[in-house]
Amino acid sequence: MAALRLAREEDIPAVARLFDQARQALAAAGVDQWQDGYPNGEDVRRDVAAGDGYVIVENHRVVAYACLSFGHEPTYDVIANGSWLGRGEYGFLHRAAVDPNAKGRGLAGELFEELKRQARARGVQAVRGDTHRDNQPMQRVMAKAGLAYRGVITLTDGSERLAFEALLTE
Repeated sequence: MAALRLAREEDIPAVARLFDQARQALAAAGVDQWQDGYPNGEDVRRDVAAGDGYVIVENHRVVAYACLSFGHEPTYDVIANGSWLGRGEYGFLHRAAVDPNAKGRGLAGELFEELKRQARARGVQAVRGDTHRDNQPMQRVMAKAGLAYRGVITLTDGSERLAFEALLTE
């Protein structure tokens, strides 16, 4: 049985391995995302310290991870070829990775559902995410989780990402 919980310091090596596996899978699929060493264990360490890192554990093994945050994501300030619908505070998911042996079981979708659950509990009306234009699997996960394409954002390094958003109803 899989259990979702806050990530802890001792999870960092396992999450870093998930990132390495995701990096390899993206490269093999010809997706130029995460090929510069980001994300890594230090990113997870910051997520854990902020209380934003979440893992899904199955049989005492970390099989999925994501950073679930609220507030303001600076790269979302400007959106091209579209617009955000939500106003005010929003939730956002970053750095999602799933163990290759656990793919296809809806674990990434569970992370989005947790983000939506937390957003509703906080009275937040929107959740957002973004991904590389060639990362079709993550685009499918976001669509299945109810996030719709909203436009293109630009990261601090100048690369573009497709942006998605879901408005939450009571």
